[in-house]
Amino acid sequence: MSRKPAVRPVKPSTRTRQQGRARRAGWLVWAARALAIPVLGWTLGLLWFSLALPGAAPLAERTDGVVVLTGGVGRFQRGLQVVESGTARRMLISGVGRHTTRRQLAAAYRIATRRLGTTDLGYEAIDTRSNAEETARWVAANKFTSIRLVTSAGHMRRARLELARVLPPGIAVLQDAVPSEPHAPGLAFEYSKYLLRRAALLAGAA
Repeated sequence: MSRKPAVRPVKPSTRTRQQGRARRAGWLVWAARALAIPVLGWTLGLLWFSLALPGAAPLAERTDGVVVLTGGVGRFQRGLQVVESGTARRMLISGVGRHTTRRQLAAAYRIATRRLGTTDLGYEAIDTRSNAEETARWVAANKFTSIRLVTSAGHMRRARLELARVLPPGIAVLQDAVPSEPHAPGLAFEYSKYLLRRAALLAGAA
């Protein structure tokens, strides 16, 4: 009859190390799961943001004025098209350079200066937040009750968010998004800025 090999008792120090490794592994799993939830939420939100980009508004739809936010291809041309079609009385180009004149703007786009007779140049805006503030002052000065907002599709939601912060109730805003080639890095960056700004506004930041 064979004898069973003797079982060596586990030393307390070895048992402690094993328990420590198990605890560390548990914390790592918990941390990975905790990180995965916001990453998944951000990814799903980006998917929604990309698939639900706003489009162009019908040219025939009338508003008192049209506001063009500088910074993207096709925005100025769209605003000019709106004014010249007669569906808006005046145009504001918000965020132009400090020393830019109508003549220089006309030369840059190879059009006659007289075509900018109903165009106002906004020199005070440097970002989306100040674009909205400049727009609100322009709307109040002209006593407008409706505007057409022209900017890129990816930028539209953040621009609308800022306008909602400063425009008085009752001012109608028609979204007129200029189509642009959707690049994943650019959309992800714009979506992240939109989320951060929305969180700041919900928290009460100006």
